[in-house]
Amino acid sequence: MRDDRTNPFPDANTDRTTAKRVPDTPQTRAPAYRLAFADDDFMCREELRPVRLQLELLKPELIMQERGIESTVVLFGGARIPEPADKDNARTKTLSELSKYYDEARKFARRVTEKSMEHYGREYVVVTGGGPGVMEAGNRGAADAGGSSIGLNIVLPHEQAPNEYVTPELCFNFHYFAIRKMHFLMRAKAICCFPGGFGTLDELFESLTLIQTTRMARVPFLLFGEKFWRSIINWDALSDAGTISAEDLDLFQYVETADEAMAILEAWEVEGD
Repeated sequence: MRDDRTNPFPDANTDRTTAKRVPDTPQTRAPAYRLAFADDDFMCREELRPVRLQLELLKPELIMQERGIESTVVLFGGARIPEPADKDNARTKTLSELSKYYDEARKFARRVTEKSMEHYGREYVVVTGGGPGVMEAGNRGAADAGGSSIGLNIVLPHEQAPNEYVTPELCFNFHYFAIRKMHFLMRAKAICCFPGGFGTLDELFESLTLIQTTRMARVPFLLFGEKFWRSIINWDALSDAGTISAEDLDLFQYVETADEAMAILEAWEVEGD
């Protein structure tokens, strides 16, 4: 969303630069004299939260618009899922067994990105949380194909830097979980959930709720690893209790491999046409 119209007034960057060259006096050193938009202390005030929410929504949105990104394929999954080569160092036997989904996420992301490149990188762009584990595998698969991918990182006390495979120009950092989750889903053409923990479950259930309540269009919703998901969520008990409808169990499908997932994605696209 670029405005190329001639503007008779100096732009904000010009004034920000000019303000740095003013004479050093008690008045110009005072916090009150700082330009409001260039004053970090002011921007972080409690009363400015609505402005910060808007900025977190706008910045990635404008950058993705400028890149021409129209649709994405979302990969949710655990940060602790190791690469198969590192499975012997996994914290638990289960994590070691789940390492196969690192490879499947990587293969799937590569296949999706190859498809994306047929659309000049505008459609089917892989998006992950930008961290390690399954997220790394997703961005890595996109890099394997020679394409771009998005990483939506968030500031956490224990979080390391984004994984090295995220396209740098599409690597975003968030303060607000809510805005980050909006960006995951705003362009989603498919949602893929790999084994994970609290964060993955949060993303899975919020996405399913939006689709169930028709607040979001229905898209292919793929759960990689039927044994894992059935072991931690008793979907049938929810249906039997009447807290969800039997039809809600049709909102998602189980898959084990990248090939199965791509077949569903391709079939969905054909049916949509």
